[in-house]
Amino acid sequence: MDAKLKKTVMAALFAAFACVATMSIRIPTPGTGGYIHPGDAVVILAGVILGPVWGFLAAGIGSALADLIGGYFFYVPITFFIKGVVALTAGLLYQRIGKSPKSRLAAVVLGGVGDIVLVAGGYFLCECLIYGVAASAASVPANLIQGVSGLVIGVLLYPVLMTVPDIRRIAQEAKAFS
Repeated sequence: MDAKLKKTVMAALFAAFACVATMSIRIPTPGTGGYIHPGDAVVILAGVILGPVWGFLAAGIGSALADLIGGYFFYVPITFFIKGVVALTAGLLYQRIGKSPKSRLAAVVLGGVGDIVLVAGGYFLCECLIYGVAASAASVPANLIQGVSGLVIGVLLYPVLMTVPDIRRIAQEAKAFS
């Protein structure tokens, strides 16, 4: 199979995985109408494995699709951008500092930290424009919990995924373009 076709298929799979991971386990957050989910782990890993650009697209599309299917229509463009930027950031960090096995794992952790900051901060800023500061602040704790769970799950899944030869090869090729 052609390398570009493999990358496209892998990006589509990551988009689908992000959507399913976001929608499959939903822990409602009281008072916000939102929910905590494991989808952020897939978002982080999309950037790490696919690289910044493909990761942005896969994470953004998959996460936005979860909002669209789940009835959170208003959040579709916001989610596309925020989750895409998380994957972009995770991918750039992985490319820049992932030179050895330990530094690659550290890059995944830093991508998770970026997720925590970008998701909590990004949704807070967007919601401030819509709901005001006080109402927006109510979603920050849940977004922080979601980010931490994404970091933990991502760090646990990363070594497992890297044992799959095609995934490891795609991650190495994405890293080579840094």
